[in-house]
Amino acid sequence: MASDTRTASIRTARIEDVPIVARLIEPYVAQRKLLPRTEEELRDLVENGFSAELDGQVIGFAAVDIYSKKLAEVQCLAVAPGHQRRGIGKRLVQACVQRARENNVLELMVITSSDGFLRQCGFDYSLPDQKRALFISTRKNRDKGD
Repeated sequence: MASDTRTASIRTARIEDVPIVARLIEPYVAQRKLLPRTEEELRDLVENGFSAELDGQVIGFAAVDIYSKKLAEVQCLAVAPGHQRRGIGKRLVQACVQRARENNVLELMVITSSDGFLRQCGFDYSLPDQKRALFISTRKNRDKGD
């Protein structure tokens, strides 16, 4: 089997990417690896996001949400299943890191179940002895019909 040597390009996401990003994150949401997003939330993410494109098709996405000069967060990192393990996710993360640097943000965080991958991208625990962050959700619980 010949290896695929084509390279995806990383570009600034566009508003027309919203429906594609919605489909792209569906399997991750189903696996509870990403939060479900409304169309409005995806529109906001796309404004600060990057799309990976191959042969005119969006195959990956990530966004950086800048909260302040101190803190930003990588959100909604997703790569289509047939295109994983080709460096696309890492390049999307690098684009987010670069955007944070351009905006003079001091720290960029990511909430993940893929610690190893993000550590390969240069992330580490802020407090090495305390590796957990705790959250309380203020959005309606869609699983319970609230």
